[in-house]
Amino acid sequence: MRGNGAEGLIADHLPDWQTGWSMGAFGALAEFHQDDGEPALVDDTAALTRATARGAIRFDPAVVDRLQPIAYEALSPKPHRWSHAVALCLPAEEAACARRSVLTELGPDTDAIAPQNRTDILFDMGLSLANCDFCVRTADPDLLSVLRANEGRSLFEPDNPAMGAILKAHPHRVAITRAGRAEVFQKIGGPDTGGVSPQGPHTHVLPKLMASGRTHTANTPIPDAMVPVAFLHPGSPVIGPLGEDRAFDPDLHRRFQALLDAHGRPPLVAVKRRVNEALAKGRAPADFEPPNGRHERAALRIALRQNVRLAEHADDAGLSQLVAAWRTVFDMPRSSDEADDEAPGH
Repeated sequence: MRGNGAEGLIADHLPDWQTGWSMGAFGALAEFHQDDGEPALVDDTAALTRATARGAIRFDPAVVDRLQPIAYEALSPKPHRWSHAVALCLPAEEAACARRSVLTELGPDTDAIAPQNRTDILFDMGLSLANCDFCVRTADPDLLSVLRANEGRSLFEPDNPAMGAILKAHPHRVAITRAGRAEVFQKIGGPDTGGVSPQGPHTHVLPKLMASGRTHTANTPIPDAMVPVAFLHPGSPVIGPLGEDRAFDPDLHRRFQALLDAHGRPPLVAVKRRVNEALAKGRAPADFEPPNGRHERAALRIALRQNVRLAEHADDAGLSQLVAAWRTVFDMPRSSDEADDEAPGH
């Protein structure tokens, strides 16, 4: 263990294949994932770096001591699930990136994690993200020719051939934030991958979501003055690596609850604690004053969903009946409260 700050969290989780990582903004993400037993080509926790044949991630040791970890949980549209993550945040002014709005050549990627990629040419895609420079990297002469011929143009102009060339050539994608970088070597999800993102490291670039200008979804309880520059997604107790349902894992649940106690927003942690105490005392839902606020309501509902799984695991029929009564009152869906169930890391 290297302490309870961001550096310790990163170092402790980098070797854990069940932990996923992401860098980017709402609608444009680079994700790094590992399989159980997948060989690491770079395994350097001292340098906060890990790479496989499919992707890589590196954190800047000079910045990590300024990152603020914010652990949180989010509702799933599926009533038996929830998701969780730790956002690694900086004040908005420190998180700001170049916000280039057109395709821009940046030269050789001398900061590439693998030495063999340091002469490849890096292009900012010009997505104008507040907290991330989202790039492609290539040594392919045909792709370089197209990209250079269309430098200074938006990739989304209807007659710009550059985006089509990128989708056809599948260059490396590199998301660079103030925290570090995530690199994805696998193909871009699309016609060449059967219309789905490949398993493991992959990227998403979704213009409709990017148009919101948000750095994260509204379901993520990050203080207004802070901006996420990376996320870690510890293994979920209810969602498997491919997004499938899994048998409840009480150990993974306990691990994240410890992170939530240490790094969660205090008002939300307090709501969950109040719910758990009321259930432990056998109180009826009518005796509980529900909280106000979107994130507080979500914390209440998540606590109830978790108690369902805990009761099932313990074969506690009394708790199961009590939680069912509470859920009838409090765990009713509101579309504005639901999170996307395909959150990174799941």
